[in-house]
Amino acid sequence: MRQDISDLAAFYASPLGQAARDMTLRKVLESWGDCAGLEVLGAGYAAPVLAALSDRAMRAVAVMPPEQGAKAWPTARLNRVALAAEDALPFPNARFDRVLLVHALEESPQPEALLREMTRVLAPAGRLIAVAAARNGPWAPFESTPFGHGRPFSRRQLAGRLREAGLEPTGWTRALYVPPFPWLAGWAEGFEQAGSRLWPPFSGLILMEAVKQTLALQPRPERAGVRRRTAHRGATVGASPQPAGRRPAGA
Repeated sequence: MRQDISDLAAFYASPLGQAARDMTLRKVLESWGDCAGLEVLGAGYAAPVLAALSDRAMRAVAVMPPEQGAKAWPTARLNRVALAAEDALPFPNARFDRVLLVHALEESPQPEALLREMTRVLAPAGRLIAVAAARNGPWAPFESTPFGHGRPFSRRQLAGRLREAGLEPTGWTRALYVPPFPWLAGWAEGFEQAGSRLWPPFSGLILMEAVKQTLALQPRPERAGVRRRTAHRGATVGASPQPAGRRPAGA
């Protein structure tokens, strides 16, 4: 069951939520810059982070699932939010240069379908960042924050999900080392600096970037009757193509 939009909005309006947004935003900006001239999609509840990218982007849009509900963004007078099923987005193929997932994968009833739909709307060579609660992090066990709901991910699990959807992971990082207690929100920056050096595996979030795979090399089929000479005692045997990406034994 997804969290309600009012709970998400209330969390990000709090000092602890603002710290979570700032730590996440820093990592996104390090990877994407300010997205000047690009079309950007935020899915789940990405509006708090998306707001910092919207000024320079050509277009920034947020899509939210009906089970969660939607909140007008950036303002009620100028709304760039679409309420849509996560496996049936109202956008054409290859529309967006960047896709940002926040509070999307953890509570999705069909994460495979969600990611396939994000792949569909991502432009060739487009880039996606998935933000998810870290399985071994301090935030996942606490349901008092949005990151304590749904399924957390390990780095390997997140990479596997992305690959299954036709996305190739290109990098990953961690963020949010401050414990999920409101009274520590003011110390978030200090925890971020110390945690990344002293206990890097124990972050609250994993952020993984992936690119859309647009070309898959296939092994060239052998023509009938063609035989390949091997080095095994000078014998000639029938051709046996190697699977793509696999090295022959002894190579």
